[in-house]
Amino acid sequence: MSFQDKSIQCSDCGTTFIFSADEQELFASRGYTNEPKRCLPCRQARKSERGGNSGYGSSYGSRRQMFPATCAECGKDTEVPFEPRQDRPVYCSDCYRKSRNNQ
Repeated sequence: MSFQDKSIQCSDCGTTFIFSADEQELFASRGYTNEPKRCLPCRQARKSERGGNSGYGSSYGSRRQMFPATCAECGKDTEVPFEPRQDRPVYCSDCYRKSRNNQ
């Protein structure tokens, strides 16, 4: 299939931008069936408003809350991504890896 450059009007800012033959070929190779509605600056602005390239909102990529803990095996202070309970042992990453390998 032969692609030709197309002029498209941005749905956000109204400017006209070129949807190049190379971009059309890339879109086709990725299985995209729709042409872009926004120019590159508006696409980038929209992407950054949504929290990057994730499409999952602004929480994607944010650092997970960590909780302080003491390893039940070696006694080293560590952090874990869950709130430790008194009735369950918590391990540092090294001791956890060792216990997983021994199973």
